[in-house]
Amino acid sequence: MSIFNIISLLGGLSLFLYGMRIMGDGLKKESSTTLKKVMEKVTNNPMIGFILGLLVTAVIQSSTATIVLTSGLVGAGILTLHQSLGIIIGANVGTTVTAQIIRLLDINADATSWMNLFKPSTLAPIAAVIGILLILAFKSKKSNTLGTILLGFSILFTGLLSMTAAMDPLSESETFRHAFTSLADRPLLGFLMGTAVAFLLQSSSATVGILQAIALTGSLSFGSIYSMLMGIYIGDCVTTAIVCSIGSRADQRRVGIIHILFNAGGVILVFVVVTILHHTHALDGIWNKPITSGGIANTHSLFKLATAVLLLPVSGLFERLSRKIIKDDKVEETRASHQIEAMETVFFSSPALALDAVHKVISSMAETSVKNCERAISLFDFYDEDVLDEVNDDEEFIDSLADHASHYLMDLSPNIVLTENNQQLNYCIRCVNEFERIGDLALNIAENATSLQERNVTFSQEATNELKIMCEALMKIVNYARDTFIHGDPVVAHHIEPLEEVIDDMVMTLRENHLRRLRDGECSVYAGFIFLDALVNIERISDQCSNIGVTTIARFNPKIAEMEHDYIKELHQGLDAAFTREYTELRAYYYEKLTAGGAQFDL
Repeated sequence: MSIFNIISLLGGLSLFLYGMRIMGDGLKKESSTTLKKVMEKVTNNPMIGFILGLLVTAVIQSSTATIVLTSGLVGAGILTLHQSLGIIIGANVGTTVTAQIIRLLDINADATSWMNLFKPSTLAPIAAVIGILLILAFKSKKSNTLGTILLGFSILFTGLLSMTAAMDPLSESETFRHAFTSLADRPLLGFLMGTAVAFLLQSSSATVGILQAIALTGSLSFGSIYSMLMGIYIGDCVTTAIVCSIGSRADQRRVGIIHILFNAGGVILVFVVVTILHHTHALDGIWNKPITSGGIANTHSLFKLATAVLLLPVSGLFERLSRKIIKDDKVEETRASHQIEAMETVFFSSPALALDAVHKVISSMAETSVKNCERAISLFDFYDEDVLDEVNDDEEFIDSLADHASHYLMDLSPNIVLTENNQQLNYCIRCVNEFERIGDLALNIAENATSLQERNVTFSQEATNELKIMCEALMKIVNYARDTFIHGDPVVAHHIEPLEEVIDDMVMTLRENHLRRLRDGECSVYAGFIFLDALVNIERISDQCSNIGVTTIARFNPKIAEMEHDYIKELHQGLDAAFTREYTELRAYYYEKLTAGGAQFDL
């Protein structure tokens, strides 16, 4: 084997690994939304988890990615450790699909046979042509993602063909052949070799693929590859366990440990069964017989499926062992800790899951902001230091969530490919700031009430009645904003802008009323300043709610997204009949209440 063959071999290996990576990345991004929906339907039935793990891994072509993702879901509280058991075992079986694809190397058809279409030498250029056409001829991100997947597939097979071509001279080498055939009698060496290569490449699929390429030289047999396959299983799961352990909680580390325990149990079973069958001469027919690429794929699938069938019923034992190996975390958690930890960086490979995690955090901010608004305005009726403390605590909670959610969204943004995910990312970025600001303004209102208490001053009865009506409208609009975001509901969002416009009108009216009371000496100067400042804070909260409403509507209407300011301007100019009707009804409702409460104003 010359230096040129070695260069060709290394180049082919590089292309093979790179093709596998970009194909897997493309598949993960394309299927992330579906993946999120499917993952959330896991139950405590290990068999359902097994099927899910198998299917997900078959789609994204990586058991490591599936298990790391499962670890993140466990950390986020979406899955329990028990629910992850079946997924882990299913992922180990699903990873054999790659080897079944690579077995196409075995196709040896006549020149005129249609089977030649499935040969790697034909599939690679076809996939490349279609992939590049999808990328260059179409401008959508979906076609770009699909084109990338096909190019990855093409690069994978091109690298595989390059490796097999580079190793072709070795088919005539007795030394090379003897090096592998001797492994049949030295299983420990084969096991260590498989473990080392899988650990270095961080992919069992890639390592098995290399074995399949070597098989074309005729140097491998069942006796020489079964121990290497066992080593590959261990090397791969050690890598996965390390990834699961980085900066994670106890249950996440346990996912990696369960993966190791399952594979270790499977390896022991296979070694025991193969050793018994070999010594009883049951495997003499295949032990030293050259094995094909398809034979390796079938052996790989058989080992994984057989161990899964045998070990799935006792999977609870792996959970108990993992809890003994990994003790519970002994750390003091803040109120926001659990929700912050739910925003796992491992979800970046499946952006839909990441966006779902951060949406839940912002939803918690929204709920807390509404509660704080309600608490803050209650302090005007009955001042309570305990309620003020709750407002302050919740404001710190909101700020903490907002800070971590904002950083998480910024870190996530480079991983976004699909237009749908990008729109949701931008929506979350805007809304997290709006809800944080609502929380700040609610605290301002609480401080307004505190100032009245500290100075021992009160509003006039008329001002008190007006403020109650204003606060009624405030609570209505913040509830609209919360529900709009949590449910992503553009119908609810359309109710926000008419009410915001009415609140603006009321603020102007009540400001004039209060200035009149100040001039007439019906209200103290200090109480007047507090009243006017409270009106400013209420108006600003309604503005933030308006931003959330318009942003939600724009998310579902691309035309409005391109002209948000013009859209709002048209509404206020009376060019939208539904808006005008609701605005008129709301204005009549609240101004009638103001009149009944003794307010004086010009209609």
